[in-house]
Amino acid sequence: MTTPTAIPDATSAIVAAVAGTGLMGVGIATQCALYGYRTLVHDVDPARLASVAVKAGAVLDELIDAGRIDGDAKADALARIETHASLDALAPARFVFEAVPEVLDVKHRLYAQLGDVLADDAIVASNTSGFEPDRLVAPLRGPERFLIAHFWNPPHVIPLVEVVPGSATAPDVTQHTVAMMSAIGMEPVVLAKAIPGFIGNRLQFAVLREALNIVRLGAATPEVVDRVMKASLGRRWSVVGPFEGADLGGLDTFVDVATHLLPELATDDRVIDLLREQVDAGRVGVRSGAGFHEWDDARIDRLKAARRKLIEDR
Repeated sequence: MTTPTAIPDATSAIVAAVAGTGLMGVGIATQCALYGYRTLVHDVDPARLASVAVKAGAVLDELIDAGRIDGDAKADALARIETHASLDALAPARFVFEAVPEVLDVKHRLYAQLGDVLADDAIVASNTSGFEPDRLVAPLRGPERFLIAHFWNPPHVIPLVEVVPGSATAPDVTQHTVAMMSAIGMEPVVLAKAIPGFIGNRLQFAVLREALNIVRLGAATPEVVDRVMKASLGRRWSVVGPFEGADLGGLDTFVDVATHLLPELATDDRVIDLLREQVDAGRVGVRSGAGFHEWDDARIDRLKAARRKLIEDR
């Protein structure tokens, strides 16, 4: 394989590309453009392509409101984003983010086409949150240039990117990906091996499973569980991770607590029924106006204010 072009310097001729125009795809594209990269965005749907500027503008407006950028930076970033219905237009890209729907066949069709479009030294990174790299890469010519770069939604608020190499990924591809993530203001971590859900989603769903279990047991309402999380662990985990917290609390103490507590925690998937009950009732969350909570204007405004604080502090 040709050694990939060095990535970090946005003043070089490096071109980034994003395939997919959902919130994550546009968020990634906006992040690249904001940090100086010419960014090509592809989608076969003209209406979705037309929405890119509006979505990107909304992201940039949020950054302006939080005092992170000014109007000139917004205009410059938008000018760097180009939309294209033809996949051939991605040919100049040396770093391509795949952000199409989480459907294996859709991803595979895209990779098969990209092999005929991209240069041999172009890196292809999937933003998947569920598929492991070796399951995705089969149709792509040059599997050594493929890996996962899993952003969290939205990228301009949450800096983490989980970089997950496949068994065929070349070490320098991983290195260049880490450099690229840092160059666009993200915080990359590299997994030593691919596991389902990577790191963040495994932690998120472990907490959610126990939160659902607490509600199922009748010990608290969803409102109370959320208040406990925000007033305790949410604050702590923004400063120290779970292993740091265990060290600070004393591992001997954690052994004592874990010995009697861990057997009491949920270990099965029966708690999913609580989620299904909401979905079956048409309560899918913010999109429907209700889920475990009622999403009125006041709650949404509180969330926006908290999100702005996160952007200000990033």
